[in-house]
Amino acid sequence: MFDIQEIRSQFTILNREVNGKPLVYLDNAATSQKPNSVLEVWNQYYTDLNANVHRGIHTLSQLATEEMELSRRKIQKFINAKHDFEVIFTKGTTEGLNLIAYILTQKLKKDDEIIISYLEHHSNIVPWQLLCERTGAKLRVIPIDENGILQLDYLDQFLSEKTKVVSVNQVSNALGIVNPIEEIIAKTRKNSNAYVVIDGAQSAPHFTIDVQKLNCDFFVFSGHKMYAPMGTGILYGKQEILEELPPFHGGGEMIATCSFDGTTYAGLPFKYEAGTPNVGGNIALGAAVDFMEKIGRQNIQNHENALLEYAQRKLLELENIKIYGEKAKRTGVVSFNLVGVGISSDVGMILDKMGIAVRTGHHCTQPIMNFFNIAGTVRASFAVYNTFEEIDKLVEGVKKAQKMLG
Repeated sequence: MFDIQEIRSQFTILNREVNGKPLVYLDNAATSQKPNSVLEVWNQYYTDLNANVHRGIHTLSQLATEEMELSRRKIQKFINAKHDFEVIFTKGTTEGLNLIAYILTQKLKKDDEIIISYLEHHSNIVPWQLLCERTGAKLRVIPIDENGILQLDYLDQFLSEKTKVVSVNQVSNALGIVNPIEEIIAKTRKNSNAYVVIDGAQSAPHFTIDVQKLNCDFFVFSGHKMYAPMGTGILYGKQEILEELPPFHGGGEMIATCSFDGTTYAGLPFKYEAGTPNVGGNIALGAAVDFMEKIGRQNIQNHENALLEYAQRKLLELENIKIYGEKAKRTGVVSFNLVGVGISSDVGMILDKMGIAVRTGHHCTQPIMNFFNIAGTVRASFAVYNTFEEIDKLVEGVKKAQKMLG
């Protein structure tokens, strides 16, 4: 059974007060809180196993290596990768996207094209702009309509033999809109030989992910948005592609042989994991997967969708509320403004005084804000531990903000 109080009891931080009020944490699209089981695994590594991995023959190193590789296999199963060595540990989604954009440099030339969408986080815009600067390639952007929905007719027009990369997010961090990536991938496969990159930062915490079924070439996500420590993340890549492309960083761990005459590289996954990894964080990421699997990802999705539906309905009962992407398929996020209130941060500060944590501003998606001709939004985002009572508190806070700012 889905027991919300039992789930909440696993998050010690939810018992604290902020500004004299019980914490209502609704900033999960930025980072989620961590259950005690994840924190205990992270702490256990540093208290009982602290050693570098893969390089030592002594007991602690062997034990730490076993735990980190066990975590890799958990994540392999979590996203249904074909091989565990297709799972690369990173610092997060941003590093994963930059890694991909860097190693694809040799595959692009002047006037080749990269397709992204208007709904992208800056981390899925800037690395491709940098790649265009290095190679002379051109960036093409799938536009959105007034509901924030991608206009895929433009994708049909854009796709050609010049298309070398298509990179889109599965869920918009700013609006919570769920993009039809299955359709995008199918169109890309039919009309080009482009690499397909999926930003799963906002989908991995909420959906069941199957990279083999999706048939994407790369899939990236962050641990800290799905109950794991900050500084953790995953890059999935198909074996044949990762073996063909060059490494990202050079250093220890990623070499087979090294001399002043030249270097040969280690096999997967180590070719892309230069230097000392975030061992404790990577092990704790596996514990976060265990936490989610124990609850059940469908249960998580059902609960969060119910929260979103309730939040939207209650907010729209108020006057002068604008929800962005209201008519689109969404998950995990309600992004809104008070009509006539020009600065979303003013609303956020009033909510904070009531112990309610939301995110305000452009959410690292300035093109979206420019499209809607706004400076930013108030974003409430949900996780498995949030409750309907917390949404009621959010609505009361918005009412107070309306009175104070109206």
